[in-house]
Parts: sequence; C-alpha cells; structure tokens
Amino acid sequence: MDATKKSLVYFQSGGPTAVINCSLYGVIKEAKKHPEIGNIFGARYGVEGLIDDNLIDLRKQNPEQIELLKQTPGAILGSTRKKLPADDDPLFGKIIETIQKHNIGYVLVNGGNDSMDTCLRLSRFFEEKKMDVKVIGIPKTIDNDLEVTDHSLGYPSAALHIINTTKMIVEDAKAYKKGKVVLIEIMGRDTGWLTASVDLLPEDCRPDLIYVPEAKWDEGQFLKDVKAVYDEKGYAVCAVSEGMPVQHENAIETDAFGHKSMDGCCVTLAELVKKNLGIGSRSIELSIPERADPLFTTEVDQKEAIACGTFAVKQILSGKTGFMVCLKRKTGKTYSAQAFLAPVGQIADKTKLLPPEFLQDTKHMSKKFRDYLEPLLMITKHRHIYEKNGIYKSSRFSK
Repeated sequence: MDATKKSLVYFQSGGPTAVINCSLYGVIKEAKKHPEIGNIFGARYGVEGLIDDNLIDLRKQNPEQIELLKQTPGAILGSTRKKLPADDDPLFGKIIETIQKHNIGYVLVNGGNDSMDTCLRLSRFFEEKKMDVKVIGIPKTIDNDLEVTDHSLGYPSAALHIINTTKMIVEDAKAYKKGKVVLIEIMGRDTGWLTASVDLLPEDCRPDLIYVPEAKWDEGQFLKDVKAVYDEKGYAVCAVSEGMPVQHENAIETDAFGHKSMDGCCVTLAELVKKNLGIGSRSIELSIPERADPLFTTEVDQKEAIACGTFAVKQILSGKTGFMVCLKRKTGKTYSAQAFLAPVGQIADKTKLLPPEFLQDTKHMSKKFRDYLEPLLMITKHRHIYEKNGIYKSSRFSK
C-alpha cells in the first residue's frame, strides 16, 4: 500500500444494534472504490483502538465474511463507553502516535449520543492541532434519541423485535381465565421511543397500559389503572420504559458518562402490585435481545445503515469534518429518506424526546406516532408469516 496515501479508520461505540455492522459494510464497500484511500482500518473497542494502536486491516478480511456483516448483530469490532478526557490529557498523545504511525487522515465514528461527543472532541482536537484528519459520525442507537436526524439507525429493528416479542407475551398472558399482571421492561434511559412502538399492535394483542418517561408518572394512579384492567379482564399487561422514575437498587450505578443503570424498575413495580393489590405479578426484562436480533432486522433499517456508511465515506473524502450523517424523510405516499450532514455539535450529548403530539394517554400513542414508525417497519419478504408492517400473523377464532 502506498505510504503517502491517507488511511481511513472506522470504529463502533456505545450499545450495539442489529444493523451497526451494516454501516461498517457500507464503509468497507465504498472505501474500496477509492484509490486515494490507503489502508482501511477497524479500531478495536471504539476509541480505545486509537489509544492502544489496536487496529485490524479490513482490506484483508474474507469477502464472504464481509457479506455476512449484513446479518450480524452486535459490534463486530468491539465497543466502548470510554469518555475522552480534556485535550491536554496524555491520552491524546497516544492517539496522535497511532494517527501518525498509520498515516490516518479519515476517522469515522459509529455510535449514539455519547459517541457523538467523542466524534466532536476528536474533530475539534485535530483542528486545534492543525492536523489533517477529518472526522465524521454515523448515527446508531436503538433509543432513537439523536437530535436532527429523522430516526436513528438500529431503532426500527429494535422496535420490530419489541413489537413481536410483546405480542407473544400478550398472547400468553390472556390464555388463562385468571392470570397475572405482567410488566414488560423495555430499554430507553431517557425516552420512550422503544416502548411506544408497541402501540402498533392491534387491540386484541397489545399491552393494556403503556408508560414512557415523557408522560406524567403517578405511582398511585398506576396501581389504580392496573387494578381496573385486571378486574375487567382477569389479567393485565404493561409496557414500561426502563427510564421511568421508579426507585430501585440498580439506579445508583453509573457509567463513565454519568448515566445511571436503569434496568430493574419492573421488578420493583411487580412487588408493588403484589403488596398493594394482592395480585400475582411477573416482570420481564427484554434487555439485550432488543438490540441483537438479526431475525427481525427491518429492510429499511438495513438498507439505510449501509447507505449511511457509504455516504459517510464520500463526505469525508470531500473534506467534511465535525459532522454526523442524518436522515431526512421525503414527502410522498411511498417512504424514502435522504442522507445529509449536520454539525455534530448540534447532536452530541443531547436527547431527542418523544414530542407531545406523539403522546395520547396511558393506553395509546397518537396516530402521528403510528404514521411516523410504521413505514420504517415495512417488509416485502415472508408475507405469509408477517403483516406488511412486520408483525407476525396469528390465528383468531370467532365466538
């Protein structure tokens, strides 16, 4: 490889998704088309790979393995939640050593809110040091809480997994004449985008109550609503965002970015139901499978993840730096979106909440929300198994 050519490095950061490796696929396929790029590296364990000079040569990977990226969840290069320190920290000296050793001129950061903080810090650092190194972010987060972009890569697939898994739980819960109160804990540290997705389920196989952080929380009202549903139906199913303001033991743990560990609220709520209502309850934490299900990866999500990786390479080669790739929904009857760049400073460490017009009550989201999400779930394959919006079909008997 010509040592005078600038090399490209890509890394993954934060929580993985079902399609983050699709973005890597797009990066590799597009980068190989450009002879002006020297080596194509993947940094192991996010920005730690730049710090530790832990890089792998992506050009040398087996073509068959590259193709399998499109159906491989998780973060194949490894991830990190490391927060970069102040610019004068010796750690940045190690990053410079790696950059200079491999003649890296292009850095692609694939991640969510905190990862875009890393993207912003790196781009500003290289500019301040007058180093010819461009940095661009590629969006990724199942939480769908990145500002500016219409939606985040990974969110549609996670939503489809949650929708179908929730339907399975509801079908099971209603099998008994007298059942339990089932509380489904769904990821979402600060927002309810994922929990809200269950609203797309039909009335006869959806949760009875939906709780998102953007709506008012009242523990007493929660217990009253649960009892009312149970008294009427003999069971109750609640979809609950992990970020609800419910005190539990895991909430005292924090990561490098100061985020509290949110999982565990439904265990507490299940105990409240037993103690206060005397009704049997069960908590189900959907957890990791929400972001690691290749079987419910949506076609839109996969296609857009590849396209954003491709777009990022083209833009960084044109000299752009300090931006994140975003998606803008086009108007028209058929869904489509186009990629554009937005300053990463408008996105890093910010949180996009469910807008008020998407909220309705504790039983439903609004039609505007359903209109927003449904096109992202559309499928064309296996129509004998799934509805057009990706929800699996099931039998219904008439009375």
